[in-house]
Amino acid sequence: MMCSYSEYPMRYLLIILALLGIAASSLALREHYRPYGESVCDINDHWDCGIVNHSRYAMLHGIPVADIGIAGYLLLGILALKRMYKTMLILAAPALAFSLYLAHIERDVLGVWCLYCAISLGTIALMNLLLVITVAANRLRNRKQPS
Repeated sequence: MMCSYSEYPMRYLLIILALLGIAASSLALREHYRPYGESVCDINDHWDCGIVNHSRYAMLHGIPVADIGIAGYLLLGILALKRMYKTMLILAAPALAFSLYLAHIERDVLGVWCLYCAISLGTIALMNLLLVITVAANRLRNRKQPS
């Protein structure tokens, strides 16, 4: 599959975002296993990663949500490396929906935010935006090329 020059910066930008997501998820996982009350991001009454990562919402079927985030961002990074943007978008869209659900839990149920979770939400949202633009641009470019 040929790749235009303009796709290379997008490829590396998506890989960098995947690495940022892995880092944020890894920090959230560290908070999950840190003893309650020892969170380094217990900033104030509105920002406390310890409360979020020790809540029942931090686990999904016995698996820490942060582990799922690490695995998801790793997969997205590998797909970015292979320039599989459509597949990335198919996986990134439900990941964004899940992140938005978790943000709802933080805001409306727990009443406190996790800094690492907020970074992850911003990361997956930006990845989705870039993927929509990339997939649409590739589709338009392919329609304009003679067969």
